[in-house]
Amino acid sequence: MALPTVKFLTITQPADIYRYLRQNSLFSDLPEDALQEVAGFCRVRRFRERQLIHTRGDAPDGMFSVISGSVRATTSSDEGREALLAIMESGAWFGESSLFDGLPRAYDAYAQGDCELLFVPRTGIEGLLDRRPQIYRNIVRLLCQRIRLSLVLLETNALLPLEGRLANRLLILAQAEDHSISAELRLSQEDLSQMLGMTRQSISRVLKLWESEGIIERHYRGLRILDFPALRRKTTDS
Repeated sequence: MALPTVKFLTITQPADIYRYLRQNSLFSDLPEDALQEVAGFCRVRRFRERQLIHTRGDAPDGMFSVISGSVRATTSSDEGREALLAIMESGAWFGESSLFDGLPRAYDAYAQGDCELLFVPRTGIEGLLDRRPQIYRNIVRLLCQRIRLSLVLLETNALLPLEGRLANRLLILAQAEDHSISAELRLSQEDLSQMLGMTRQSISRVLKLWESEGIIERHYRGLRILDFPALRRKTTDS
């Protein structure tokens, strides 16, 4: 499902990048001089709809933050079957594990709609890490969040039927990395099908039922969660 075109933000100068970093939890607690240094070596990259950002197996050269738009993380089987791992929205970071293990990219990433990304080059950040250990702590905290999320998804996939898995995934998608909650989810039934490994027809059947119960509302750009407590109950009632 195509998303509406995103108007690019006017982040072009180090001062603009500095303000963006100051508002982002990964770097917001850095002292003035360190944050100015990070802003100096970061770059803004712009991508059009479905433009490739990196592919699985690429050498890691840094990490990204989504300024505007969104990014799809996918992987494919040898037979060409695609799995949707995540959709990264504004404020999200990806590619940060390369700062530690140096291994090739583990998934394909491409733009969903026009998007604008902040690129933090590995060559720049590595020199700063040893002098500013709080960056390590912030990145480790982010990685721990990802590990906890992975464990939750493994448990959910192993123990819950479709309705519980779908409810749990919608609740996860509604929570941003800064822990804010958004009731508006911009993704299609095909996206959910690829995330959960279920047929689109099964996803549609459950969403239609929940819409009749007043839990969600479907529209052409995705869906809106109307009743969070009821949706949470679906993760245990299934």
